[in-house]
Amino acid sequence: MFIGLGTVANVVTVAAGAGLGLLLGDRIPERTRHTITDVLGLITMVLGISSALTVSSAAMADAVGPGAPMLIVLGSLLFGAVVGSGLRLEDRLEGAAEHLRRRFAGAGEAGTFVSAVVTPTLLFCVGPLTILGSLSDGLGRGADQLLVKSVLDGFAAIAFASSLGWGVLFSAVAVGVLQGGLTLAAFLLGDLFSAAQIDALTATGGVILIGLGLRLLNVKSIPVGDLLPALVVAPILIEVVAALR
Repeated sequence: MFIGLGTVANVVTVAAGAGLGLLLGDRIPERTRHTITDVLGLITMVLGISSALTVSSAAMADAVGPGAPMLIVLGSLLFGAVVGSGLRLEDRLEGAAEHLRRRFAGAGEAGTFVSAVVTPTLLFCVGPLTILGSLSDGLGRGADQLLVKSVLDGFAAIAFASSLGWGVLFSAVAVGVLQGGLTLAAFLLGDLFSAAQIDALTATGGVILIGLGLRLLNVKSIPVGDLLPALVVAPILIEVVAALR
């Protein structure tokens, strides 16, 4: 596999899903859509657990000591939660989406078209899987997360296009630009991170993915957007603790 595969797959599935949605219209049963979301939630949980287990990696133990990695992941998530909730990241993301929807609502055909572009774009481009998956792909750790996201976005695109129309196709462009940019940045800056820092980022992100899986399964609506600052904190804590040893 090549770096960037996840983004390419995501763009293709969004475009294909939108095309299929246009063909099917509103003939997809709601029960089927819910079942598909549950399956994707379970797979997201599996990916999250797999990533979280990186907390026991040899690189992290060598860098900060055998007892510190779990505390670093915990500290990163707690600090990230405090910062994210203080900045109200989750509320701001949801508020931005609502603002855009209200702005273009009631504008007739033009409003419907713009909504078809804006709404799925926000869904596809805002979230932990977008960031974590792109970073993982760019760092050469595989595109598994983005491939799962591709399936999720593909089915979501079917639902959006069946109700909003062909404007959903344009959201594929936004996916390509944002995820491609994040993947490229991770690829270019990857040498700046040690193996221990990358493992800390992966383990912390895995816990966030578990939270996303719980949301998809409607078990608990965890504000995963508020936890995103933890992804910045984890590599920094590794460096600080390693320097203090």
